[in-house]
Amino acid sequence: MKRRAWLWMAAGLPGLAVAQSRPRVVSVGGAVTETVFGLGAQDQLVGVDTTSLFPLDATKLPQVGYARTLSAEGVLTLAPQLLLASSEAGPPPVLAQLRRAGVRVEVLDEHHRFDGVLERTQRIGALCGREREARQWVGRLQQDWAARPKPPAGSTPRVLFVLAHAGGQLRVAGEGTAAGAMLALAGARNAFAGVQGYKPLTAEAALQAAPDVILCTDQGLEAQGGVDGLLRAPGLTLTPAGRARRVQSMEALLLLGFTPRLPQAVAALTVKLHGGVA
Repeated sequence: MKRRAWLWMAAGLPGLAVAQSRPRVVSVGGAVTETVFGLGAQDQLVGVDTTSLFPLDATKLPQVGYARTLSAEGVLTLAPQLLLASSEAGPPPVLAQLRRAGVRVEVLDEHHRFDGVLERTQRIGALCGREREARQWVGRLQQDWAARPKPPAGSTPRVLFVLAHAGGQLRVAGEGTAAGAMLALAGARNAFAGVQGYKPLTAEAALQAAPDVILCTDQGLEAQGGVDGLLRAPGLTLTPAGRARRVQSMEALLLLGFTPRLPQAVAALTVKLHGGVA
């Protein structure tokens, strides 16, 4: 009898180990949630934030609010063991409160680099008990990155990224931003290089930047009423891009999220900004 009981317990240990290494997860940040799904760990998700829009199944999960304005009560209601969060998650006192409540809080940042996306993928794989899946996916990402189209030789358009929201002041992206990093990866020059962060758009600044192309998100372009609405913003219509109506846009999470779709995002942006590739 004792031998049978011992054998039963031994047979159960691998499954028990897997269960213990695959915690209940709340994911905060669109790229983080997308990575969890890509690793096949979506069955561990008990909640996500409102920026978790891809894949569509993520939007059907219980929500804990906006990434920057989390509440400890909203998260703890879902009884997670692990909170996976982007660097924008907060506020910090809430994260500290969750830690005190016994939730493991892991803040993940891709640092606006492709290698950072790989590191984040491997880290989430380890935290969710999906190391093998992470290794395989990293290999595929590296292949996709190597195969992405390269900008034509000598083509370095000056691009002005405009961050637009309904009813809000338009801002332009300088250095240290996701938009600035994406422009560099796509072989373009940031028309606001030398400026740190996001700054309000002014007519004087737009004219001085003299962009060849204006770039924004699909959501921002829609909020401004399309190309015509965007070009009514201070100074834009008088720039080289405005006069030629060279305005491009991409879906916000794909363009700025540094998600696991980064190779596809950079490939699409390269084509949009250079009008084709060699």
